[in-house]
Amino acid sequence: MLVRRKNKDYRSREYLTVREVNSILRAAKVYGRYKVRNYALVLLIFRHGLRVSEACDLRWDAISFLDEEIFITRKKGSDSGVHPLPVDEIEALKELKELEIGGNYVFIGERGERLTSAAVQRLLTRLGEVAELNIKIHPHQLRHACGYYLVNEGHSTRFIQEFLGHRDIRHTEKYTKVNSKRFSGIKWNTIDE
Repeated sequence: MLVRRKNKDYRSREYLTVREVNSILRAAKVYGRYKVRNYALVLLIFRHGLRVSEACDLRWDAISFLDEEIFITRKKGSDSGVHPLPVDEIEALKELKELEIGGNYVFIGERGERLTSAAVQRLLTRLGEVAELNIKIHPHQLRHACGYYLVNEGHSTRFIQEFLGHRDIRHTEKYTKVNSKRFSGIKWNTIDE
């Protein structure tokens, strides 16, 4: 039986930088037959810190174009909530909606069924290759990228906790550990010989 090694054996970090996310978004716009779906999927996972199962289970009735909001049904005991939908997300979702033929789920596959977590993993692996990223990516890295982005933008740990639906703030505190800006005030004095 093949035993899966720990994540640290595959990669040195569990998040993507904003540059890497943008590279994946650009790749989604040009790769495959479902460019509109792929772009909207990556955009929403990143912007709303969705777990892959939350993205796969996202239904059209959770989206209010009129109110420009999305209801996020969180998994794993996290708190669900409502997030605003920025204009570019609304445009991407409306374009996707126009392409779909019925169905309750936002992200569907070739046969009209909702995407599975495994399908999203395969897609992101391929998009990472198309984007020429030198790391093997997985969907949860986009959720982490959201948290790291928010902390680097100066949002409080409590704000990020609520945004990501964490019930325990300890799950949120990890994002502050990779905020390099917190060290930007260091003044280095070198010694001239």
